[in-house]
Amino acid sequence: MSYQIELRHLRYFLAVAEDLHFRKAAEKLFISQPGLSKQIKQLEDDLNIQLFERHNRKVELTEAGSFLQHEVSKNLKELDSILNHTKLIHQGYDGNLNFGYVGSAMQELIPNILLKFKEAHPKVIFNLKEMDNEQQVKGLLSKKIDVGFVRLERLPRNLEARPILKENFCLVLPKNHPIDSANFKGLNQFKDESFILFDPSYSPSYYEKVMQIFDKSGFTPIISHNTIHASSIYRLVENNLGISIVPKSLQSGYNMNIKFIELDKINQQTVLSAVWNKDNRNPALNFLIKNIG
Repeated sequence: MSYQIELRHLRYFLAVAEDLHFRKAAEKLFISQPGLSKQIKQLEDDLNIQLFERHNRKVELTEAGSFLQHEVSKNLKELDSILNHTKLIHQGYDGNLNFGYVGSAMQELIPNILLKFKEAHPKVIFNLKEMDNEQQVKGLLSKKIDVGFVRLERLPRNLEARPILKENFCLVLPKNHPIDSANFKGLNQFKDESFILFDPSYSPSYYEKVMQIFDKSGFTPIISHNTIHASSIYRLVENNLGISIVPKSLQSGYNMNIKFIELDKINQQTVLSAVWNKDNRNPALNFLIKNIG
């Protein structure tokens, strides 16, 4: 069987499959609607299959069309990545890596990893983006990012994880709070205080781990605020609007009127892991994996 299919046919097909509207897809592609319809018809004829059900005011994917959309979308992203790396190699680079990370990973961990990696591979370009855990998982599965730094205990099967930092939690208190490391006896001293915590959506498993700390201390916390940024938590604590619990690595990098008490007598700890997609064929990713952990 011989196909006369070009890359543009597949890109046109994906545009229509996304909008399910020929006129809207044509506008996005900057071509005429009749021209787009002709290209899609040519693709269907070359494959000898029907990809769309066309009605008067409605366009739907056939079962075969849905399958083609899923597979072509996945493999075109791979092709785009290959072409991008080819251009970088031509320009004298070894490739690029797209990082996702939770904020606590940027305090010391990622800078240290990048400095070490940059010494060994100076011609790799880095792109960094702070993302919550769930966004990173989606980005890794779609290969929009190459490696993530997350606080998650359960991951999809396609993802590989390597724990790189296991650490204690810390209490965060205003500088003027009467309790400090010297007179701290246990978390139940704060059962009547308001707590400011990372939002559950930021990482459900991390939030659950923090809730276990309260369960073991015998009380349910009064939660006054949820946020996704450590700086917001610290600003609220600084202004006596509550106290918090954060990973130990978040002690550094902030200059505010707050203090920390390390919770080193409890069983609960938090793990920061480097995570990547097993099917990601980015050659620069293999360089990185060998340099972490």
